[in-house]
Amino acid sequence: MPRPILKIGHLNHWVIALFLGIQGFPQSTEINSHKDQLKSLGKDSLTVAYYYEYGSTFENSLPDTAMYYYNMARNLSTEIKYRKGEASYASHAIEILNDQGKFRESLDLTLEALRIYEEIGTVKDLAIANLNVGSEWQYLSDFQLAAEYYLKAMKLAEEIGDKRLQRITNNNLASIFINLKEYVKGLDYANKSLIIAKELKNEYAISSSTLNIATAQLYLKEYDNALANYSEIEKIGLQINDFEVILDGWLGMADVFSAKKSIPQALDYYMKVIDFSKEKLALEYEMYAYMGISDAYVYLEDYDEAEKFIWKGIDLAQKLGSKYELKDLYLRASGLKEKTKDFQKALEYYKQYETLNDSIIGEKSITNINLLEAKFDSEKKETMINNLETEKKINQLAIQQKSSLNYLLIGAIVMVVVISFLAFRNYSHKQKLNQQRINELEKEKQLTATEAVLKGEEQERTRLAKDLHDGLGGMLSGIKYSFQTMKSDLIMTPDNQKAFARSMDMLDSSIQEMRRVAHNLMPESLVRFGLDIALEDYCKGINKSGALQINYQSIGLKDHKFEQTTAITIYRIIQELIGNTLKHAAAKNAIVQVTKSDNLLTITVEDDGKGFDIRLLNKSKGMGWINIKHRVDFLKGKLDVNSKEGNGTSVHIEFEI
Repeated sequence: MPRPILKIGHLNHWVIALFLGIQGFPQSTEINSHKDQLKSLGKDSLTVAYYYEYGSTFENSLPDTAMYYYNMARNLSTEIKYRKGEASYASHAIEILNDQGKFRESLDLTLEALRIYEEIGTVKDLAIANLNVGSEWQYLSDFQLAAEYYLKAMKLAEEIGDKRLQRITNNNLASIFINLKEYVKGLDYANKSLIIAKELKNEYAISSSTLNIATAQLYLKEYDNALANYSEIEKIGLQINDFEVILDGWLGMADVFSAKKSIPQALDYYMKVIDFSKEKLALEYEMYAYMGISDAYVYLEDYDEAEKFIWKGIDLAQKLGSKYELKDLYLRASGLKEKTKDFQKALEYYKQYETLNDSIIGEKSITNINLLEAKFDSEKKETMINNLETEKKINQLAIQQKSSLNYLLIGAIVMVVVISFLAFRNYSHKQKLNQQRINELEKEKQLTATEAVLKGEEQERTRLAKDLHDGLGGMLSGIKYSFQTMKSDLIMTPDNQKAFARSMDMLDSSIQEMRRVAHNLMPESLVRFGLDIALEDYCKGINKSGALQINYQSIGLKDHKFEQTTAITIYRIIQELIGNTLKHAAAKNAIVQVTKSDNLLTITVEDDGKGFDIRLLNKSKGMGWINIKHRVDFLKGKLDVNSKEGNGTSVHIEFEI
């Protein structure tokens, strides 16, 4: 569904009327003659503001006319070097560009505005710019980047206490988590947004927040609640005469009826959405309606009609650049072809779905969003640290004032010394307590961020490995069994038999590759047999590949049982180090040595590769090296790297366990 974009830089209409010396605004028949009057205005920031405000009156009725005035405002801003005027162009133009599905163009404009505001803008300007960039990434289905910018906007909005911005960021984050199928979390953000919207008494804001609440309820199968909320959205849309809000209500009610298998009612609402969307050039709503209609016809087993609407949806999704919806449409197309026994086409469409799905969500998307939330929480802790430091300064001033007052009242040298001594001791004690608390909060902040990364990453690896092995693995094995059974019932020519055999070999290779990927995500030997066996298996696997010969040595590991998080972390460190050797070192041989002695665990990884200048590590932004440092820090270890060009590389790590 469309997400709200906040507009900035507008003047009130009564100011415009005074500025022009006219009553109201010209009608569409007067526009051409009015352009000459506009050209006679002065070249200053007030004129820029007027162009933007005047153009906004035509956004819904005459978008091309609105863009004409917006471009006049931007050109004048460039001419007079009014940078805020240039930045304001994005907040106006994206309203029209988004309605036309030009999300990439809108993204470029919002990023340009953000760069300008980072140099000259206020905190509110930056909050709005980050919100607009996040909205464009959400339109383009990159939810990880959208969430990053939304959380930046949230931090800035809370800093200045801007309720309207807080509502929009909460609502947009709700939409993010609903798209990621975290419906309970999405419902929580949407409810926060609705509370603020009602405080603001803004009907459009209430409808926008209610939309995400209803959508989450729909996926949670709370159909009656969802239907009531979508009906309320339609009612608000009619009251404020906003076609997008009306379409939100209709499309939501259609989805609820479809979920309840009330197909005739669902189709009626979907067709209303399509007709109204075409009238208003609302392509995204039209695309969603095609998706819903195709599902309804599949349920009715009218596969020809279903396919027709799927391809209408695919055409629009490609035109809009909406990867998230496009991959869902390809999945629908694959399922439809499977029902009609066209397995070749079903496989082709499923591959297109998988390619898009991997590029959208992938292994790191949800993990990175959880990390961003952890960063947001840790920044709140930094505020607490700053408050403690302020309190420390206030205490210091209070002590000095008290000492001076006592000196004047008592007038005795001895008493001054005694009081000063006591005050100093009290001050030192408070200072130690405050410093201790600051250090604790610093450590807590670092651990929170690191734990969010590591735990989130390993949970996702485990889930993906299980899904691959149990889900896709079982499906491929079932397909292989079906083909084997089918072979015995078919009479094939020799050429067909060869083709069938080649297909079976390809299927076996696919199953083997799937198992290899699942094993790499979460090695079964690590869970079942422990760290020592898992590392030995990993090194043997590299040796068999011929890419590198590894001599694995372990001392004192066989009888020790590591806590699972610790074992996984150590395994990933060694895996990353060997990965770096394979990618960059051009080495032939390597040594991996892991030694446990008392409470000390040491890891040494050496290779005979080309080596490098270790000063480059301080400038490295590669994820592999960053992951190694984070994991070592998480285990509170010490890391030492020795390398010279032409003399190989040695990495030594120590942990207390």
